[in-house]
Amino acid sequence: MEILSSFDNTKLNYEVIGTGNTALIFVHGWMGNCRWWDSQRDYFSGKYLIAQMDLAGHGRSGISRKEWSVKAYAEDIKAVADTLDAEKIILVGHSMSGANVVEAATMIQKTVGIVLVDTLKDLDQLMPPEQTEQFFGMLRNDYRGTIENVMPQFLFAKTSPVEIVNQISKEFLKYSPELSISALRPFYTTDMRETASKVKIPVRAINADLTPTEVAVNRKYFNDFDASILKGVGHYPMLENPTEFNAILGKILKDLNL
Repeated sequence: MEILSSFDNTKLNYEVIGTGNTALIFVHGWMGNCRWWDSQRDYFSGKYLIAQMDLAGHGRSGISRKEWSVKAYAEDIKAVADTLDAEKIILVGHSMSGANVVEAATMIQKTVGIVLVDTLKDLDQLMPPEQTEQFFGMLRNDYRGTIENVMPQFLFAKTSPVEIVNQISKEFLKYSPELSISALRPFYTTDMRETASKVKIPVRAINADLTPTEVAVNRKYFNDFDASILKGVGHYPMLENPTEFNAILGKILKDLNL
């Protein structure tokens, strides 16, 4: 475990293992932590330098941040990237961190590719503000009930492993409603289309079939975009089916000559 300070002095927890000229930086989604990527660490660390990190407000990182934004999360990722002795960097971002790694790619010159994990499936689809506030209101009014009874309906498939469903709910409940809302709000209130248009490196997605991926829409913004669909899993493909997920990610890296 390593500790560093982000741009606003928020303490960040991260771990680095493996060898290679290419680093894979794995960035979890909302209320997640670096442990979500342990299967990927074990699979890829023989060939690549692996960095797993806890974003500000998550895992073992600090919660002192006052202003939460996609840009701030991107600064967290850049802070970790700056510590790595690697010639090339691949950013892997799950869920809300899809936005974060896209933003970070514009700040980290060594980035040669982005892998989105079940996120940014349709860059033209923005959640209406009233719907966003309705969801946040549910979290404020009944956090446990929303986490345990409402969110699983949208996050998991019928075939999602029960132990993963229970694990995610248990981890979510470690956080306060207000921290959870503050941490997530940037994802729902930031239009990523302009930033996406600035990204000229390859962008690949590994998405669940729980909701559709609009490849044609995303190609309007990303210069080089393609998606692989993992069937029969929910929002956490790297946890629910790590074997197939790792195979797809490995093929992506091979296709990118990394």
